[in-house]
Amino acid sequence: MLYGTPTARRRDAQRNRAAILEAAGEVLSEGGAVALMPEIARRAGIGQATLYRHFPDRLALTTAVVTYQLGILETRVATHSAHPAGFRALLREVLHSQIELCGLVKLVRRFDTGVQERWRRRVINAFAVPMRRAVEHGHVRADLVPEDLSLLFTMVQGVAEATDDVQAARAAADRSVDLMLDGVFLLK
Repeated sequence: MLYGTPTARRRDAQRNRAAILEAAGEVLSEGGAVALMPEIARRAGIGQATLYRHFPDRLALTTAVVTYQLGILETRVATHSAHPAGFRALLREVLHSQIELCGLVKLVRRFDTGVQERWRRRVINAFAVPMRRAVEHGHVRADLVPEDLSLLFTMVQGVAEATDDVQAARAAADRSVDLMLDGVFLLK
């Protein structure tokens, strides 16, 4: 800081941070806990010292990864909010992303319930407008409310975690997504 004004991060520091968040998202989603930080540094193409300069511990890193993933989700949902007919494809894509991020979602459950609730609210709030528009245009059930999304996400997570066989879990979760969406969306 110069004279009380925060300085912008150097471009290389910004690139390193982005690479760390991408690599950490992959490793955490795979459920990797052993040798977590060295593996993240390796995948990000940086040294461990650089990793620890950005994120002093696993908690800080996990928090940053979740925040980063939520930002991606919010951006994705916002880009589709004006297209009510595309809500099914959007929700399907997000539910499939949840399957891919299953390991990260498991880690989130280790956080304080207040933190979990803030993150859950961000997801629900991101979907509120596009869901309302989909309801108004007759694409989804009229009784669907944003809180119902929590049920959908919880059901998919439960199915995804039901077995240690990754392929079987993905297949079962994919099937559950299809069944749930058929129950939520109106056939036209």
